[in-house]
Amino acid sequence: MDMEVFRQACLQKQGATEGMPFGADVIVFKVMHKMFATLRLDGDSPAVNLKCDPERAIQLREHYTDIRPGYHMNKKHWNTLLLSGECSDELVLELMDHSYRLVVAGLTRKQRQALTETTHNDA
Repeated sequence: MDMEVFRQACLQKQGATEGMPFGADVIVFKVMHKMFATLRLDGDSPAVNLKCDPERAIQLREHYTDIRPGYHMNKKHWNTLLLSGECSDELVLELMDHSYRLVVAGLTRKQRQALTETTHNDA
């Protein structure tokens, strides 16, 4: 998957922001100040960290060699996906959507309401 395609898909999510709090080699994507994805720019193969349901995370790791326990993350809840081509673009984007939904579901009702109001005001 092309890194810019992934970046743009993340930024299209409701209320998504990007930043580089860990340095110039990692872009962090957040919703309401909660991280839902990271994109590592350095190394031989770019990679993303995505939050995942713990049971599904295990299944994905067993099925794909390019999906591993989250690098520098809680390995129960996060996966690292190498963007080397084993995982289809559709799968990567579907897992990014899953990560975003998990993070939004964990927001308080007030935060979710503010997220909705911000989006409606921008329209």
